[in-house]
Amino acid sequence: MKQILATLLFVVVSFALATAQIAKQADHMVPTGKGWAESHDNAPARSAGTATTGPNGINYHGGPLLNSTGGTNVYYIWYGAWSGNTATTILTDLATGIGGTPYFNINTTYFDGNNVAVANRVNYVTSTSDNYSQGKRLTDAKVQAVVFNAINNGKLPRDSNAVYFVLTSKDVAETSGFCTKYCGWHTHGTSSGTDIKYAFVGNPDRCPSACEAQSSSSPNSNPGADGMASVISHELEEAATDPDLNAWYDSSGAENADKCAWTFGTESIAGNGSKYNMTFNGRNWLIQQNWVNAGGGYCAKSY
Repeated sequence: MKQILATLLFVVVSFALATAQIAKQADHMVPTGKGWAESHDNAPARSAGTATTGPNGINYHGGPLLNSTGGTNVYYIWYGAWSGNTATTILTDLATGIGGTPYFNINTTYFDGNNVAVANRVNYVTSTSDNYSQGKRLTDAKVQAVVFNAINNGKLPRDSNAVYFVLTSKDVAETSGFCTKYCGWHTHGTSSGTDIKYAFVGNPDRCPSACEAQSSSSPNSNPGADGMASVISHELEEAATDPDLNAWYDSSGAENADKCAWTFGTESIAGNGSKYNMTFNGRNWLIQQNWVNAGGGYCAKSY
């Protein structure tokens, strides 16, 4: 009997230790900004506090947010060939209209250590163009160079309260995994002592089956632009709530929009037969849902 009890005790303790180890490993997963996580032990050094476990399925890790009361600023860099493409109008309408919507209001459920929440305000400031300065095959480092060169050359202002979007035309590849591992990503870097937040979003016309929710038709009759609108929104809300990859994410390393990726909620049918799930700034959009950090946590189109 003693031997049986000892064996049972050993099994119970071993199971508990294994469970604790799994939990520890989960807690050590951090976001990459590309939709997947990596081990904290393998990630670059980051300044962050201890994770605060919340009741809504996502945790705060002490880092800063883009939570200025004036809102989050947005800059576009049109990289490559965009002449004659209605995307330049469609995506500008997205950036000028998304702030103040019930959709972007979801981000007001995220706050920093001083309880200051993200404001439901987005300011599209300006844009610039880049005629393939880094070629047609971009690495992550070249994406950063596109952003930093635009700032250093005076094409765009140096702004720590902003997200700079590198928007690439259909003929441009991103060699770290565009179309195979991701449709867009966000991160940050230091330029002349300023923490610059930026994102890459490629034209999904390059890989419709991978990065377009609808390929034959779309709410604004431009599947590439409409696909980019969904990805831009996804990266914008992640950049607002986790700009330095050390603020809001869950135990598996998923940021808020990652938890709802490629889910759209209730959809309607537009006059051209395409699907859409929200309307603002005079246009219909099909945009991925975001994670509400309230009420137990859930994916939604509005808050």
